[in-house]
Amino acid sequence: MDLSAFADPFTLLALAAAAIVVGLAKGGLAGLGVLAVPVLALVLPPVQAAAILLPVLCLTDLVSLAAWWRSWSARTLALMLPGALAGIGAGWFTAALVSEAAVRLVIGIVAIAFVGRWAWGMLRRRPPPPRPHSPPRATLWGGLAGYTSFVAHAGGPPFSVYALPLGLDPRTLTGTSVAFFAVVNYVKLVPYLALGQFDATNLATSALLAPLAVLFTLVGAWLVRRMPPGPFYAVTYALTALVGARLVWDGLLAL
Repeated sequence: MDLSAFADPFTLLALAAAAIVVGLAKGGLAGLGVLAVPVLALVLPPVQAAAILLPVLCLTDLVSLAAWWRSWSARTLALMLPGALAGIGAGWFTAALVSEAAVRLVIGIVAIAFVGRWAWGMLRRRPPPPRPHSPPRATLWGGLAGYTSFVAHAGGPPFSVYALPLGLDPRTLTGTSVAFFAVVNYVKLVPYLALGQFDATNLATSALLAPLAVLFTLVGAWLVRRMPPGPFYAVTYALTALVGARLVWDGLLAL
């Protein structure tokens, strides 16, 4: 096990930043989570960065599930999770064929367009009314969330495209997101193990990040619990837009 690469101060700073981002995202500021891999990719190969983060995500999933226990929408989970599991399977079988850069670019464009539509309605003082559930849309966006979560830990925007228009109260939306990605991340352990991504160095690095990530999961939950619905949705849409912009930027740079 060689940890010499992590003695560099810039590398340690990137590791700490990634742990904080993961923790805040798991606490309830879900849009931030997609930034963790790009932060680590500044100092590590992207595939290694994703493998290091997955055990940390799984640990913080347990903390966030405890913090938001039974706050989720069972109906939303029942509709979205089957598609998500199919998306993970598709990601596993096409991992060597699909460009991660192209996936990031497409998902980023979708996220920005989605937020732009919402912002246009707000500017016209005609925000769109809450949408009812739709099994076909839930399967589509759940599948994309599972797929992009597998290939790039970037499942947040597709999840938001389906879940945000439902108009759930902040606590329910956060609990649903937490439960959805907890299932997705634990299922992802199987293909990641099969692809040989968990070596001793990566797991030791995951263990180094875990305490800081857990601490900021609790901080994130504390912040979200104190946000009224208006600011909560404004922040969530803003984070979705920022994440979309980051995904587009990363995708264009890598193409």
